[in-house]
Amino acid sequence: MNLTLGQKLFRTKSAERAHEDSHAHGGGLTRSLGLFPLTMIGVGATVGTGIFFTMVEAVPKAGPAVILSFLIAALTAGLTALCYAELAGRVPASGSSYSFAYATVGEFAAFIVAACLLLEYGLAGSAVAIGWSDYLNNFLQNAFGWEIPAHLRSPMFVSDHSNLTVQSGNFNLPPVLLIIMCCFLLVRGAKESATTNAVMVVIKLAILAFFAAIAFSGFDANNFTPFFNTDDSKGFAGMAGVTAAAGTVFFSFIGLDTIATAGEEVKDPRRNVPIGILMALVIVTVFYLLVALAAMGAQPAHLFEGQEAGLSVILQNVTGQAWPALVLSAGAVVSVFSVTLVTIYGQTRILYAISRDGLIPKTFQKVNPRTGAPVSNTVIVCVVVGLIAGLVDSTFLWDMVSMGTLTAFIVVSIAVPVIRAKQGPNAEVGFRVPFGPYVIPGLSVLACLYIMKDLPLATYRVFIIWMAAAVATYFLYSVRHSRLNKKG
Repeated sequence: MNLTLGQKLFRTKSAERAHEDSHAHGGGLTRSLGLFPLTMIGVGATVGTGIFFTMVEAVPKAGPAVILSFLIAALTAGLTALCYAELAGRVPASGSSYSFAYATVGEFAAFIVAACLLLEYGLAGSAVAIGWSDYLNNFLQNAFGWEIPAHLRSPMFVSDHSNLTVQSGNFNLPPVLLIIMCCFLLVRGAKESATTNAVMVVIKLAILAFFAAIAFSGFDANNFTPFFNTDDSKGFAGMAGVTAAAGTVFFSFIGLDTIATAGEEVKDPRRNVPIGILMALVIVTVFYLLVALAAMGAQPAHLFEGQEAGLSVILQNVTGQAWPALVLSAGAVVSVFSVTLVTIYGQTRILYAISRDGLIPKTFQKVNPRTGAPVSNTVIVCVVVGLIAGLVDSTFLWDMVSMGTLTAFIVVSIAVPVIRAKQGPNAEVGFRVPFGPYVIPGLSVLACLYIMKDLPLATYRVFIIWMAAAVATYFLYSVRHSRLNKKG
């Protein structure tokens, strides 16, 4: 049967078929992850990134009210997490938001969501790896009195939000080395990567608790006055700054999405994925608020802007000694490794799912029979992420990641009432969003739009260009090679 273009755009892949494909096509990924390592994947992708890096970007916008920014981001992520939890039980397949969209709102919308996810994960991996070099350099300075030469930890392309300059001879080497190490672990298989990640996450949480304990000893309530940013020269005074900062830190919550990308490699996914998402959300929110409160109490807001390895510097200033900063820098080096690892992992699993559906070339779905890992896929992702991290400044990356994340979250929220209507009241599902299919998903959409409204104009411009490229790819390649098209 020949389908019209409209039918092709809105055709869906049933949840049952998505589940069957996870076992029957392309060798299949191995179900090796239990609840604890799965939860640690989510925590590993979130805790650390927003705290270690984005406070430098967020505090100058919101001032001490950045704590409200974290609360707004956490509330929005929490609403969407409930939607993810239900959909993960209904569609226990790799690909996360992409797979959810394919099962509900149609192929074209799913491909657009996939483009958002690729933007989200690819740039997040690069941005986090870039920030890693600051803490590595701080650790080397405190431990050995040696620092990485400036031209080997600086990007070639630098932006100040309005102009792009090229600094020839510069290359940011540390993040590239980090991505190579992540690549080595990931090609060995998901189980080995998840075990390594879980160990690093436990270390990270201990280090952040250590930071909070010491930082609170230097707590000064005067640092919270004035609470809101009063400088309106950049349009960030009052709640406008709080919302803008919420958009900056929001990308840190993609760890919830990362749990859902692992759907095909989880034991008993209908139970473990929803529980893992909700457990990770609670852990993330508690640690973000604890460390943000301690940091703001220990240091005036104006000192955050442009501060390298900020949390280490705070500890050094509070104690007047180098060893606490050394411990924290070492912990940051380990913890950011875990963030980069699971971010790249999520990117490869999304590409795997898209390729299996025929929407991108088959290279991305080939699985090594010995390790159970998509090796070619992983190598390609690491090369691209590594080049961006080595050459590009991270100035715009944070907000671009948030834009991709928020767009995907909106689609996930819309998918809840759609899939309930499709599957009916008797469908097998481990978790249901409370208060019916409209209240929580509706609030989630509104919260995402509230945060998006204060993202920079430049972010919207780049996002539109990226979406135009995605639409062109779909119509030039994907619509003709779709597996559903071949069977339609």
